[in-house]
Amino acid sequence: EAFESLLRFAENRTSSLFETAYRPMAKEAAEPVKELFTDISLYILGAETTVESAVLRFFDSLFPLVYSRLINPGITDLSEDYTECLRLTRQDINPFGRYSKNMVTELSKSLWASRMLSQALSLGIEVINTTEHAALTKECSKALVKMQYCPHCQGLTLIRPCVGYCLNVMRGCLASVSELDAQWREYISTLEYLTNEMAASHDLEIALTGIRNSVNEAILHAQLNGPQLSATVSVCSYPLLTAREGPECVNDSTSFHTHGGRGLNHRCTVLLLNVFFLRYREFINYMKRSRTFYASIAERLCDGDLVMRDSSTCWNGEDVVER
Repeated sequence: EAFESLLRFAENRTSSLFETAYRPMAKEAAEPVKELFTDISLYILGAETTVESAVLRFFDSLFPLVYSRLINPGITDLSEDYTECLRLTRQDINPFGRYSKNMVTELSKSLWASRMLSQALSLGIEVINTTEHAALTKECSKALVKMQYCPHCQGLTLIRPCVGYCLNVMRGCLASVSELDAQWREYISTLEYLTNEMAASHDLEIALTGIRNSVNEAILHAQLNGPQLSATVSVCSYPLLTAREGPECVNDSTSFHTHGGRGLNHRCTVLLLNVFFLRYREFINYMKRSRTFYASIAERLCDGDLVMRDSSTCWNGEDVVER
């Protein structure tokens, strides 16, 4: 849920860049932005894809829009052939400079840890679900019945098993489950490592919310090199040009860039990062507490209603004894 919320926020933040700074292409850019974050989500969930392919596919789709709406704003109708030519040309002329590669690098480092964490959590769920439905042996079933109900045969309906007796029975029943202790401890250590990686310099939320700034820098770079790009792109068959009707939208990308991309939703960004960090800390603390789960599962069970804690006597499997 935290991943999904963060992805939605980052996607909305990136979309708002086009709505506020690049209005002429905002509507057409919505689909490439959506596809980018869908690909990122699939990558985190373990799909057979890469961050590089997702980012470069996004910039492939973005370049025809940047070229026809910002660099040469007179183009109003792009044919499929011309659009495809621009897409292929993007791969050769690199109109976005180093910014597209930088975005791949930053996202790859942070999303790798997120992908591994997601897969590790899925594995943990499978392990827990498997042990939750572990079948009891006949010997275990007999021991449990004896521990719980044999006192009733003597009319001792209120007496409870002694703690030591309960532990012996439970440890015998859970012997196969407790063997998972070493692997479970290693698993928890792996989760700690991955979450610490996410919280380090290549933080997931910083990388995702930073996509907006990376895209903005890339577009500004392409605009700055517009004349050179136009000369190179001339190899594509030029579509029919028509005059743009109505007043041109104001491109306030310069203003956005001047303020370092800190729009009105900067406070929202800070708030989300704080919430995500708190959830991260809660998750780490919870996982640390579960490190000894399989080693102490018998103690946990015998610490509940199975045994009598506030009585001076208990059932030891044979008779009532003093605690």
